[in-house]
Amino acid sequence: MHKGRTFQREDVLLVDGYNMIGAWPELAGLKEEKLEDARDRLLDMLSDYQGYAGLIVIVVFDAFRVPGAGAEYRPRKKFSVVYTKEKETADECIERLVGEWTSVKRNIYVATSDLVEQHVVLGRGALRVSARELRLAVQQSSAEIRTAIRSDRQMKKNPLEGTLPEEVQKRLERMRRGLEDL
Repeated sequence: MHKGRTFQREDVLLVDGYNMIGAWPELAGLKEEKLEDARDRLLDMLSDYQGYAGLIVIVVFDAFRVPGAGAEYRPRKKFSVVYTKEKETADECIERLVGEWTSVKRNIYVATSDLVEQHVVLGRGALRVSARELRLAVQQSSAEIRTAIRSDRQMKKNPLEGTLPEEVQKRLERMRRGLEDL
């Protein structure tokens, strides 16, 4: 996590999805055009972050006024999306999940900038992460991933070098440049 806070592998991060969308400028702008696009972008960003940080990430979206039993999707092993059931708020769902996960003896973090919710989850044994802190952590991990990819590409300019005989490499290079036919 940003500024000294780091997650450990297998820690649990519960995210209030709509709270992040409202608090992250790049998502708030998307929300004005189409809420679904903002939700998809948040899930993409958090999915990448989950893979990088090794956390268990659960993103909760409030479906309080939507009839039905709620739903949970697991696009990846340690990443899931929960839509609350009818008449259940995201806060209530997060509080329930905190109770379920505290019995597993892992650190549970709740990402929300809702001060009341932060106090409730702290009282139940979870740790809080503000929307701003999570956004900084996601941005930092994204930058580190891009740097690693760039570095890896520079190191592997010719991945066949050293594995093929030199004469074969030269012939392939001439073919690549159009100087020789197959």
